[in-house]
Amino acid sequence: MKEKMVEMFKLQEKLNDDTNGANWREGVTKQGKVINWKRCIVMESAELIDSFCWKHWKNITCGIDLENIKIEMVDIWHFVMSYILRFKSSEDAAEFVFSVMRKSNIKIPKGWSNADNSRIDEFLEPFETLMALALIKTDDEAYQEELVGQFWECVDAVGMSFDEVYKLYICKNALNQFRQQHGYKEGTYKKIWNGKEDNVVMQEILNSDSEVSYEKLLGLLEDIYATL
Repeated sequence: MKEKMVEMFKLQEKLNDDTNGANWREGVTKQGKVINWKRCIVMESAELIDSFCWKHWKNITCGIDLENIKIEMVDIWHFVMSYILRFKSSEDAAEFVFSVMRKSNIKIPKGWSNADNSRIDEFLEPFETLMALALIKTDDEAYQEELVGQFWECVDAVGMSFDEVYKLYICKNALNQFRQQHGYKEGTYKKIWNGKEDNVVMQEILNSDSEVSYEKLLGLLEDIYATL
């Protein structure tokens, strides 16, 4: 697990270097755009919450999209790692994360029923707590521990294992690199592939080959994208 954790931090570091330039730790991209990792956590957490049927005025019995919740958790993980990498090396960050991991008393049901709709506030509590923490304007060590610990509490609430986070992160990191290589920042990238969002295509590849490598996934994405 230690090696996989370090690998994830190193991949995130490289993605940030490639996307934002060498000075991203100072809070600015190579184009002079301000970076706010904690705001990213807030917004991705909001997207995750929208995968729950929480709206009292719309689709009140729609249930949850558990697969998308998992993808959103990994999107949040990108930003949590980036935030911690502002203060720590990849190796130190990995040690730090292992020291603050924790479990959740709340477990999201894998099979949603109408009765679960009455417990929606309970199920959303870990994610709303993560959002609230990300809005706090401090960066001291105790705060970092609480933020990262809360993230892993959310992971446990979703029912994801460390290996599931790792595998999905590797695939999403590859997709993010692919996006950058094909005009994501410039606005020319096509996110919908034959009627499906690229996230869904990535998930389908992973479901068909759970051992797919980083390099193989990039190749498969390239092959599909070339046909659009």
